[in-house]
Amino acid sequence: MEEAFATRKLIKPAELKALNAKSNLRGGLQMASHLGLIAGVAALHYLVMGSWWVLATGFALGVALNFLYAAQHELSHWSVFKTKGLNEFFGRVIGFAMLFPRDYDQVMHFAHHRWTQDWERDGELTREPYTWQSFAKWMLGTTYWYNRVVGIIRRARGIIIEPYIGAAHEARIIRESRLHLLGYAVIAGLSLYFQSWAALTFWLLPMLLTKPVHQLQNSIEHLGLTHKTDILQNTRSTRTNAFMRWLCWQMPYHTAHHSYPSVPFWQLRKLDHLIDQRGGEIHRMGWIEFQIEAFRRLASKDESQWPENEVWIVPSPSGKHGKQGKQGKQGKPVKLEA
Repeated sequence: MEEAFATRKLIKPAELKALNAKSNLRGGLQMASHLGLIAGVAALHYLVMGSWWVLATGFALGVALNFLYAAQHELSHWSVFKTKGLNEFFGRVIGFAMLFPRDYDQVMHFAHHRWTQDWERDGELTREPYTWQSFAKWMLGTTYWYNRVVGIIRRARGIIIEPYIGAAHEARIIRESRLHLLGYAVIAGLSLYFQSWAALTFWLLPMLLTKPVHQLQNSIEHLGLTHKTDILQNTRSTRTNAFMRWLCWQMPYHTAHHSYPSVPFWQLRKLDHLIDQRGGEIHRMGWIEFQIEAFRRLASKDESQWPENEVWIVPSPSGKHGKQGKQGKQGKPVKLEA
């Protein structure tokens, strides 16, 4: 994918080399601030136990925990820290907390980058096309958590069905799943022994119940775009505020990330501007407008009924950004040339 995009020659080799520079300091500051947010909100959550404020702190804690997956994503790319071992250490710890084993996630995600929007090979697209009902279950987190839990148990039993997991990766992914289950069993056992609700109160329940907020970013990045190999046609960036870009580890600049996945998160804004300035039209939508349009389109036709060479989720023509970029003058689906 990166090679295909590079043929556009929007980014010069010297510029890309500078953008690819890793930094323990920048990565450490982002990691410390995100973990610090979680610790601070968890402390507040503890202090307000027994009052209605616990609903607000529980919500905030769950959102902060869910978006820690953005850190795991960057760690899988080895791009948070210059020191490779730090990327692996934090990736494994966070993967355990996310119920998303690091090795499995990395293999799946690399297949996603290599084969973006390929129904048979994209590691994040090995699913049935959405109906509005199945998309609603995904947005609520029901399907997401079912896949996470059942997947770990199945792989721990030595059953690999994912087409993107090659034979060379099977043994370590099976071993990793078994270690995760062992760790979760130890936590469950200690919780029962000490009659403690801490794991549920400060980890699992907040994270499980606030998944729909995280799904706003998960769902917007590729759905409703073409299945061609051109990254500018199959990947969408998100319009949001500075705080949410920080919480998402700059993943709202998703087209820039897919264009050059090795560029660390803190350089994505600069890369995004370079692509924009040099004629690379980037699809952009906000979270809420995307959800409205996605459900509206899926209510009229299932995902399988939309042509694969058509951009079919676009901003509404009545919206603030309805006439920008490749979305078309009337906010209608755009048919792209073969």
